[in-house]
Amino acid sequence: MRAAARPKIGDRATSDVVVRLRTPDSGRDEWLYCHSRVLAAGSAYFADRLSDAWPTCQILDSRYCVEVHCRDADLSSHVTALRLLYAAEPVSRFGVRGALSLLDAAAHLACARTAAACADYLESAPWDEADEEEILAAAPRLGAHRARVLARLRPADPAPATAIFLSAFRHATAAPSAASRELKPAAQEQLEYMLTEDDDAPLLAFGAGSSDAVKSQVKGCVTGLLNSFSNFTSSALTKQREPPCSGELQQDLHSFVSDIAWVCQVLGKLEMMKFLAAYWVEASSAVVAAVEAAAAECHPGPECLKTRLKVVEISAKVLEAVAFGNVVLPAEKRRHAVSVWIGFAGTTRHLVDEADRGNDDGDGDDEDGNNGDGDTEAEAASASAAAAAAKIGLDGEVWQGLESAITSIVTTLPSNTQAEVLSEWLQSKHAAFPDLSEAFDAWCYRSKVARRRLSFLNSTNRAS
Repeated sequence: MRAAARPKIGDRATSDVVVRLRTPDSGRDEWLYCHSRVLAAGSAYFADRLSDAWPTCQILDSRYCVEVHCRDADLSSHVTALRLLYAAEPVSRFGVRGALSLLDAAAHLACARTAAACADYLESAPWDEADEEEILAAAPRLGAHRARVLARLRPADPAPATAIFLSAFRHATAAPSAASRELKPAAQEQLEYMLTEDDDAPLLAFGAGSSDAVKSQVKGCVTGLLNSFSNFTSSALTKQREPPCSGELQQDLHSFVSDIAWVCQVLGKLEMMKFLAAYWVEASSAVVAAVEAAAAECHPGPECLKTRLKVVEISAKVLEAVAFGNVVLPAEKRRHAVSVWIGFAGTTRHLVDEADRGNDDGDGDDEDGNNGDGDTEAEAASASAAAAAAKIGLDGEVWQGLESAITSIVTTLPSNTQAEVLSEWLQSKHAAFPDLSEAFDAWCYRSKVARRRLSFLNSTNRAS
């Protein structure tokens, strides 16, 4: 049909069919003067209704009348579908809700071109969350177009999901750099979400067979991060940095330990904590020395405390893995680990408590009612640092988990080694945390009853 000869809908003089749209809910009717050749060419529904096989009813001016029943809410979309049969080109600007409504009407009237145009629009248009809910609700009515319209919402196949996981993991564990500062947090956040089991199952589930290659690549990325961290700590302890108070060492150290803290969470979900725990225990002394070196580079402040808390967080996860038996280490390594982290954790907890007290003291007015206006500049800076540090917290479960893990590990050591560790703890300045009273009680009891409990060994030795 040439465009020049195309009739217009509503042209009563040339129409030979009246389409009556009926809505049973409100009784609204819409009468449209149409052309049988246009309707039959664009709609299988009308081609069937206007065929000789379908009984029709003649009305005024010998025109055929075709009644179409629809819901009141769908009336306007049915009118639009009829009008689009007369369009030379399919319309593509619908809006998501408009396209869904029109697609329903086009499917009802079997208007293939209009339905395809609606599906093309829905498949390519951006959606917001409300749009997605509308599309999901309409999914049963999408018919042959359902698969491609819903393609962006369907679960990803294992291969592409694994590929994006590994690519993101490489970014998440890359050495600190200006280029990675923005992408890395996003990658870490999404990777953690992919592996989290909440209302839905994790996006990735690594089975025994297919996960070996994935875990090998994950281990390679983490090993690269840990090697970079080892090089960093060695450099921090041996090289003079200029200017002396640049804060660069502190910033880089915090970036590294933040990445390692995040890696701990991921490796825990993948059941791969063993090799990281072994590394952390081995590197304990170097890590503590690097933290102290970074604190010495500039005046201690909130950033230093943030870094110390990240280190405590990592150590808690590592020591819990050792305490639960997930990571098996020889006694000398367990002894070294608890000795280092008892002292570090105690000092850090003391600094946090001091910051809290400093913040509480700084909240009130001074005795003269001056709101602290008489403070010196240094005192004001110190109060500001304390206030900022007080906002830096660590979940109470982390402190409790660390304390429980250290207690458990101490009780696994030989009795003489336990005595050495407990003696060091009792002599430390910050013995209030971790509280090893439980381990102390267990050592006292075991030591006192040891001869009686092990007397059978002496009998055996004499008999042999």
